[in-house]
Amino acid sequence: MRFKRIVLFVAAVLVTASASAAPQVGDLAPDFTLPGSDGNTHTLSDLRGKHVVIAFFPKAYTGG
Repeated sequence: MRFKRIVLFVAAVLVTASASAAPQVGDLAPDFTLPGSDGNTHTLSDLRGKHVVIAFFPKAYTGG
């Protein structure tokens, strides 16, 4: 369950980062909210103060 949340956050960060200026080392990640595959809504600020790992996995059969 926690891993799914992390993957959702990764996707949101990548989308947000591509739509705005590139973040610099030490910058806080912008807050975002996404619907999860578990039916819940997930917000990055809910995890503030906790360690969050951002990883990206391209969708199957894509060039990513």
